[in-house]
Amino acid sequence: MPADKLLHPTPEGLYCPVGDFYVDPVRPVDRAVITHGHADHARAGHGAVLATPETLAIMAVRYGVDFTGTRQPVAYGESTSVNGVDVKLVPAGHVLGSAQAVIEHQGTRIVVSGDYKRRRDPTCARFEPVPCDVFVTEATFALPVFRHPPTEDETAKLIASLERFPERTHLVGAYALGKAQRVIMHLREQGYDRPIYLHGAMEKLCALYKEFGVDLGDLLPAAGHSKEDLAGQIVVAPPSATRDRWSRRFADPVTAFASGWMRVRARARQAAVELPLIISDHADWDELISTIEELSPQELWVTHGREDALVHAATQMGIAAKPLSLVGYDDEDGESIEVAAADTVS
Repeated sequence: MPADKLLHPTPEGLYCPVGDFYVDPVRPVDRAVITHGHADHARAGHGAVLATPETLAIMAVRYGVDFTGTRQPVAYGESTSVNGVDVKLVPAGHVLGSAQAVIEHQGTRIVVSGDYKRRRDPTCARFEPVPCDVFVTEATFALPVFRHPPTEDETAKLIASLERFPERTHLVGAYALGKAQRVIMHLREQGYDRPIYLHGAMEKLCALYKEFGVDLGDLLPAAGHSKEDLAGQIVVAPPSATRDRWSRRFADPVTAFASGWMRVRARARQAAVELPLIISDHADWDELISTIEELSPQELWVTHGREDALVHAATQMGIAAKPLSLVGYDDEDGESIEVAAADTVS
């Protein structure tokens, strides 16, 4: 059947009229398929939610156990029917439980990526490419300037700074879901076995990761410790906390921020970030292009990000591409996706 009859954009989000469900709707709906637990994709108030067990658990932690009327857990690779439409969830590599939604009906297959990345992440299942007629891709970092360095190199900078400034607390701003746990795991893999201290907003989600088998090592609450206790230690906190009064409790802190946006000099300067860590949970430009080349879909639909640049690149590759211009999707911390592309970290 025509792809736009199977799935098309609406003010609520991507809608499948045949199955009468939405994918990552931005408003409460009767039936939702949720790709992952970030707040711009996973909202409370839907009548029924289909998602991976991990995503459902994340939503319960963030919104309370009554975040939806009905939950339908679907494991990776498991197919289910929603009003006659086949739906399957496969790994997206973004955060714990993140999935691409594979929607198939009458010989047409559409894959909605949600947010994704291609590189290895020790905290979640790796992206699984699925051949399809239509690939709906994010475009958060869809500009050639965004080429993320190896994550291990960035966390090595943090360890090196600790060795250089052993008297200073290293305060790392990281999104509470996904980024914080990933930074911690990469530090562990590089041999950092000391306790890592957490802002209170991080504790529940880190505990949930541990419940799902992600061993984050020794984690302690930052609250209740003196400046002297935390000198020379790593503290992980939401990005906003690194800029408010809460941060004053630490010993001459080195402020770091783990984000793909740290490629942009203006972002680091505006946030007074001393140690930018270019670590992203999204595909960079090269990964977006290589994914499109690998899948070679008949059509590419582009959403939430630098849509025009990716549409142009796909068109040059001979793939029919169009922007969906969906609204309501943004970074976890609410930052705009508009960037000063020319002002980058070398």
